[in-house]
Amino acid sequence: MKFEIFRDNLHGTVDTHGGELISFLSTAGSTGATEYIWDGDPRFWTGRNPILFPVVGNLKNQTVEINGTAYHMNRHGFARNMEFTVADREADFVVLELRENAETLACYPFHFSLRVCHRILEHGFSTAFHVKNTGESPMPFCIGAHTAFRCPMHGGEQFSDYRVVFAKPEHADSLLLTPEGLISAGEHLPFLNGTDTFTPDYDLFDRLDTIIFDGLKSTSVSLLNDKTKHGVHMDFEGFPMVAFWTKPGAPYLCLEPWHGCAAVENESGQFEKKPHCMILSPEESKTLAYTVTIL
Repeated sequence: MKFEIFRDNLHGTVDTHGGELISFLSTAGSTGATEYIWDGDPRFWTGRNPILFPVVGNLKNQTVEINGTAYHMNRHGFARNMEFTVADREADFVVLELRENAETLACYPFHFSLRVCHRILEHGFSTAFHVKNTGESPMPFCIGAHTAFRCPMHGGEQFSDYRVVFAKPEHADSLLLTPEGLISAGEHLPFLNGTDTFTPDYDLFDRLDTIIFDGLKSTSVSLLNDKTKHGVHMDFEGFPMVAFWTKPGAPYLCLEPWHGCAAVENESGQFEKKPHCMILSPEESKTLAYTVTIL
């Protein structure tokens, strides 16, 4: 089921399947409506804005150890493929909820509530994840976003016109993925050397697949046209990692704030020891949010 949310000239569409914001449209300005979220064209990628829970990325052999038992779980977890229910709704926001069921308990043996609030703001939108442990034992989890923005965003532009610009100059390497989609334990790529900007060219993604940063000083990043300075700005404070992904030739770029990542190739496989894993005590909850502003 899909719901429309709106505020002034900004409109969003939320899908209960996966709990995603699948469209964010601005009708302001003289150039007509501008859609910012990728449309899921299957020629490139059917995803749009999936929620990554309770894992981010691949597991070793698609398996994770929980309390001494091995559980099978697919890449990025199960939330993106589940049906959410509506917990609250007004004109400019909707809150969707996912709770445990027989399918989730088979791969993730915890009772939980995952609430996602999508809200239209004055100049953009916010997405907030509220995770609660409703069970009786400590609950490990990771969570992340995978928001695909159209790139280019406006007519007459090209992908090569765009730049990724961080809030602060950074000295940072990109983590590297193995052919199995795991984080390489011993290799990384020197990437940002005292600069706040990189060019997201297709050759780069053909070589690396995903650009992954851990522990940046910046807590926000912009994707903008280098000539017009129009684009989007994402504030991801509270997420220790951020990643960027596209497919060569595809007209989108994913900006992905993560609290967790793919398995490191030499890790034990124990869930609670995964990088940036969070653990909630019974009845404890955690809220993480990111905000997108139109530039």
